[in-house]
Amino acid sequence: MSDATEREVPEPADTDADAWAKACAEDLAAEKARRRAQYGPQPGSAGEELRKLMDAVSQKLSGLQTPLLGAVAQGAVEQTVKQVVQQAKAAVEPVIERNPDVFDHLAAAGSELLAAYRSAVESQEGRWTRGGDAAKGPDPRDEGPGPAEHIDLD
Repeated sequence: MSDATEREVPEPADTDADAWAKACAEDLAAEKARRRAQYGPQPGSAGEELRKLMDAVSQKLSGLQTPLLGAVAQGAVEQTVKQVVQQAKAAVEPVIERNPDVFDHLAAAGSELLAAYRSAVESQEGRWTRGGDAAKGPDPRDEGPGPAEHIDLD
């Protein structure tokens, strides 16, 4: 055996793959920046959005003025609202911290329920607006399962 057959063939350098990965990452970052500039920041996780909602509600409630109440009652109401908001935050924050994925799953489940509801409503609206005769009576499909009938498959 010669020295040439025993030597290992060097692997091609991964510079091409690294350059490709780097170019893709740069393109992705540029596209994200362009979209952020055009559409604004992307929404965060459901937990982050819940925090933002709680902050917005607390700011709105703390700035709420009730002209019917006197100055003393206004201060008491304001203090009570702040206390309730702080208690709600104290109750929700640990849950968000321990289980951030739970809120994403709940949001997805809510979207699925909404899609199912929309489908059912659109189907029912289609039956109502299809132009069926009122003299024929209600659609038998709306009355639940009917009597069983034999279907001959031969």
